[in-house]
Order: sequence, then structure tokens, then C-alpha cells
Amino acid sequence: MAAKCVTRAGERAGSVVGRRNRRRLIDPTTCERDYSADEMEFMQALEIYKRSTGRLFPTCSEVLEVVRSLGYVRTGSA
Repeated sequence: MAAKCVTRAGERAGSVVGRRNRRRLIDPTTCERDYSADEMEFMQALEIYKRSTGRLFPTCSEVLEVVRSLGYVRTGSA
């Protein structure tokens, strides 16, 4: 019967997996910041869009589509 040897690399690999799972639960862009109601509404709408389309990284035109779906329109000339 061979003894199982755990190396430091093995320990690090296990801790990296633990960190990856933890990072999935923590969004670094939302840490320690208070958002306005408009910002929260936009972030939630974008999250719903991403989940419904399966797109993790929406294009600029897709983000604009989400913004327009919230009722935002351009009021002046660019």
C-alpha cells in the first residue's frame, strides 16, 4: 500500500479551486459601494438580459437595447 503524499503544489491547487468558487459568488464591481435605484435597475435588467440570452458579454448595441427597454431615450442632439 503506497502512502499518499500531498505536496505544497497539491495544497495550492486545492486552495485555488476554493478561491475560484468564492470569486463566482463575489462581484468585484459591486463590493463596498452604494448604488442608486437607477443603477440597481440597470444592473438587474442587464443581468436578466444576459441570463435570458446566454450571453456573458453583451455587445454595445445589446447594452443599448437594455437601456432602451428601461425607457431611456435621447433628448438632445449628440
